[in-house]
Amino acid sequence: MSDHEEHREHGDGPDRRHRRPPGVGDRTVEALGSLSKALETTERARGHLYSFHQLTGGADLELDRAVRLLREAGHPEWAAKVESEILGRNVIPGHWTFQIVEAYNDTYYRPFQELERAALDELAKGRDHLYEAEMKEARRTSGHPDHTALPRDGER
Repeated sequence: MSDHEEHREHGDGPDRRHRRPPGVGDRTVEALGSLSKALETTERARGHLYSFHQLTGGADLELDRAVRLLREAGHPEWAAKVESEILGRNVIPGHWTFQIVEAYNDTYYRPFQELERAALDELAKGRDHLYEAEMKEARRTSGHPDHTALPRDGER
């Protein structure tokens, strides 16, 4: 009996939702872990896209102040130039940043999310993070208070 199986017998392994269903092979767990890792990377990319959206919007709003200050400083021609050429300008042809975010979400992010969920549902009975849960089991020290398989009561 492996250490992994022994932990399970004594109720010291991962909870049911993080246990590999019967018949799910190592390569499948590894493939699903890789698919989830790619989605997690996409989540980070999406966060950067939202940063781009918010930073660009903030810069555009700051241009209102620049235009006002240029006028107050006696440079109405520069104020007009900033206002007409940059303020409210598309960041790519026909698009403000919110449209880029929407297109990314509709075209790439949501389909990726749906595909990853469908793969987990079909290949692992909806159980995710199997690869990480098994890595945790392999790396923890059984009996050590900071290496418990599950949160203690009241912890998450």
